[in-house]
Amino acid sequence: MFGKKKTHTYVSGPRQLIVEKQPKSPVSEQFRTIRTNIMYSNIDTEIKTVVFTSATPGAGKSTTAANVAVAYAQSGKRTVLIDADLRRPTMHYTFEMTNQRGMSTAIVNDVPVENIVRETQIENLDLVTSGPIPPNPSELLSSKKMAHLLKTFSMHYDMVIIDTPPLLAVTDAQVMSKITHGTVLVTNVAENNRERLQEAKKLLEKADANILGVVMNNKKMDTKKDDYYYYYGSE
Repeated sequence: MFGKKKTHTYVSGPRQLIVEKQPKSPVSEQFRTIRTNIMYSNIDTEIKTVVFTSATPGAGKSTTAANVAVAYAQSGKRTVLIDADLRRPTMHYTFEMTNQRGMSTAIVNDVPVENIVRETQIENLDLVTSGPIPPNPSELLSSKKMAHLLKTFSMHYDMVIIDTPPLLAVTDAQVMSKITHGTVLVTNVAENNRERLQEAKKLLEKADANILGVVMNNKKMDTKKDDYYYYYGSE
């Protein structure tokens, strides 16, 4: 009588940094393409702070944000990756670091920026983890301290990449998109829901966000094209 609901399991574990591990793979080339598209997305205003979000969980936004950050660092840009998903943070798993201090401690306890920034093993890439999960993430992210921290990071780095929660779940990504130069929406093509994607877009438009584009994750790639990229990258 009642259909069985399709369930999803979202695991908070390490994300694969393929741009670091397999820099010549076709997938790594796609992350570098995202980097290039962001760099040329606005001629008049330099894009230095970019939010990565999705409509719903499981789209791959954190993986995309981390790999694009690596791509920026590999191009010689001083880059900081900020885990602003204060509800389900993952970056400390990906980079195998502790999460005892981070964005939440900097905002609540007024900890200096230099105390929350950590060097990664990747040259030019620093990381700011989420810190302990607070009871009021949206309030922290919309605070004046958060805006001040973001301004400080943009002064000291060439690029600031920010991972945020999904749009349809909470308001955090909308809050962050208001105070950043651009927003990238990540969607899982295999489970794409057009209506939810449109809802997410409307929420970003209400926040007056500068939507830079949509990343189609899990899209099947053309085999011949893959071979060409592989051959080209092997030279």
